[in-house]
Amino acid sequence: MIQTVEALIDENGSVSLLEEVRLPGARRALVTILEEPAGDKTGTALLSEAALAADWNRPEEDEAWSHLQQARS
Repeated sequence: MIQTVEALIDENGSVSLLEEVRLPGARRALVTILEEPAGDKTGTALLSEAALAADWNRPEEDEAWSHLQQARS
């Protein structure tokens, strides 16, 4: 299973994961270095937008949440 976790890379290149990751053994990883500084969360939200939209903008999701729309009326 491919898993994405957020990490910080310091000026020396040391990588620190921001959450605990448990694996059954050693694994390879790819690192994508983003343009924004470590404290800026905007880029992460923008990177997530397309993936979330693909999942949320489906008829099954509309049906699952339709009861909330009916309650508003």
